[in-house]
Amino acid sequence: MFLIILIFRLLNQIHKFIFADMKTSLYCFLILFVFICFSRQDFSQEKSKYDPNQTFDPLFDSQPGTYYRDGSGKPGPGYWQNRADYKIDAQLDDKNNLIQGNVSITYTNNSPNTLHYVWLQLDQNRFRDSSRSALTSPPNLSTNQKFIGGDEIKSVTIELNGKTYKPDYLITDTRMQIRLPEGLKSKGGELIINIEYSFKVPPENLGRCGWMDTKNGKIFDIAQWYPRMEVYDDLIGWNSLPFLGAGEFYCDYGNYDYTVSVPWYMIVVGSGELINPQQTLTKTETERLQKAHQSDKTVFIVSPSEVAQESNRPVHSGTVTWHFKMENTRDVSWAASKAFIWDAAKINLPSGKKSLAMSVYPIESSGDSAWGRSTEYLKRSVEIFSKHWYEYPYPYAINVGGPVGGMEYPGIVFCYWKAKRKNLWMVTNHEIGHNWFPMIVGSDERENAWMDEGFNTFIDVLSYKDFNNGEYYPKRDGEFAPKGGDPAREIVSYLTNPAAQPILTYADNIPWQYTHTLEYYKTALGLVMLRNLVLGHKRFDFAFQTYIKRWAYKHPSPIDFFRTMNDASGEDLNWFWKEWFVKKWTLDQAVKDVKYIDGDPSKGSLITITNNDKMVMPVVVEVKESNGHTGRIHLPVEIWERSGKWTFKYNSTSIIDSVIIDPDKELPDINPENNIWTSGTAKGK
Repeated sequence: MFLIILIFRLLNQIHKFIFADMKTSLYCFLILFVFICFSRQDFSQEKSKYDPNQTFDPLFDSQPGTYYRDGSGKPGPGYWQNRADYKIDAQLDDKNNLIQGNVSITYTNNSPNTLHYVWLQLDQNRFRDSSRSALTSPPNLSTNQKFIGGDEIKSVTIELNGKTYKPDYLITDTRMQIRLPEGLKSKGGELIINIEYSFKVPPENLGRCGWMDTKNGKIFDIAQWYPRMEVYDDLIGWNSLPFLGAGEFYCDYGNYDYTVSVPWYMIVVGSGELINPQQTLTKTETERLQKAHQSDKTVFIVSPSEVAQESNRPVHSGTVTWHFKMENTRDVSWAASKAFIWDAAKINLPSGKKSLAMSVYPIESSGDSAWGRSTEYLKRSVEIFSKHWYEYPYPYAINVGGPVGGMEYPGIVFCYWKAKRKNLWMVTNHEIGHNWFPMIVGSDERENAWMDEGFNTFIDVLSYKDFNNGEYYPKRDGEFAPKGGDPAREIVSYLTNPAAQPILTYADNIPWQYTHTLEYYKTALGLVMLRNLVLGHKRFDFAFQTYIKRWAYKHPSPIDFFRTMNDASGEDLNWFWKEWFVKKWTLDQAVKDVKYIDGDPSKGSLITITNNDKMVMPVVVEVKESNGHTGRIHLPVEIWERSGKWTFKYNSTSIIDSVIIDPDKELPDINPENNIWTSGTAKGK
């Protein structure tokens, strides 16, 4: 608009001068002509947004490593993390949906700092009507419209330096601060925290734990069921972000010894190993479990015809206490019901060790089209993940069909009881995959949800291909469809959305409608592109395995991941981490021009391509000639280090019909129309 106004003003001046001074008039016309020519050139050519100095930024991640975290991405020689060991005794009142418990936490301060207070998570306080979660949730998601709950803290005592205290403590939303009467010494000081507590279990569809009714009784999925230590680390000290519902959890590792007392008619499954099967199982159940430990096919422990029968329980009155232990874990969870069908099968691990896959679910979920295949899905998922990435460390893997639609804990996952066929495979495979991220590799889910959701979505890729000869392949988020598909470009509308955020965004800051796209799909797609198009399978897999081994049972940050991948692959990938994870840049590769050497296509061709937007990637170019020959050129990302324009020689032997950049549509190119150049003789032209 400014250009048009300027032109009209010039014309007006020329009109004034034209009869007064013909020489001045001619001079003005010449100025106008030159101006319009340059203006047409500026506006007819699309200006590139690409700046190689921004993309290949030498200052990105230029900080040196520390004594605690090495510059190569591995834990440094002084790396430390604190430890939390738990002894928990809980009782379930299934009539009133109430948990009452006592937890004793032995907290070990391995940090170099004396601690004068400690923080704990009280996740059930999310269900208070005054909670930050309730007050920051949209009306259709607000928990306080349907259920009011929260942790009731009945007593708190501590043991420190050989003395017992009733300490000052302050509860703020989902967090409890205990102020210590004496400092907790560095490098091995121990604090014992004893808390008596209770809470109401929320009904289904309200959170990551809950209860539901079935024809044979209630099912309880119990999680976030005891006060847990917040993490104190070398990065920011206490990690005390509140639990709002979207961001998940960050926990220290330790040993767990816990008991669950339930009415006599209920079956309990839980994280870790059952310590007292003689008191909790019948002789028949014990024999069937022994058979399942040797069987690759699913074995019923409690069959559909035996559900809720009194003869299936070892006692017929009062309560029964189930005792579990689990070592070197960041959490535990459990489920209970008298409505459970129970089946199991052996898991074969790469080292020759065995584990056991088990499923429990109501009779409403039974059948080969539904939960009758759950243990098969669970077994194969664990075997595939163990083969490709890191061996499963736990004695059991348990899938619970109940009120929670999909949630993960060490050794046990909750999946929705109505799931069937591919949906059941999908949720089972994904949730048990979380045992690698974040249960083994203990990243901070509250702050960096993409480091568990995205990484887990990525490892789903190979399991989809491997399970039952690809029965449910392809997976649509995080993996390319069969040849000819276009899923990489499905994310373009998100990438170009002004409201979208970069991957490195706090989980609670991401709008609900973008959560899956950002945390799951974009992260996984980035790793797939890195594996397929930048590093290749062997280099990527080795680097990713190295990351898991380095940070198993530890707390990696995003920079630790980026640096480990750089270090183990032998590639400086900082350009990729910046454009895909830190920024929300977009990609626009284009074929600009084709010229024949000396005007003779048989002497070869010079093909010019451009990078028009801020993001870069390696380039695949497909060339089709009129003589029927088709060739491909693979160009590394370094062609963009100096500018957004690159010309290369192609050894053509005849007229070129077409040149296509990204012929397999593996990149999220925002403008595919400029990816193709055709000559005047190309078919369809």
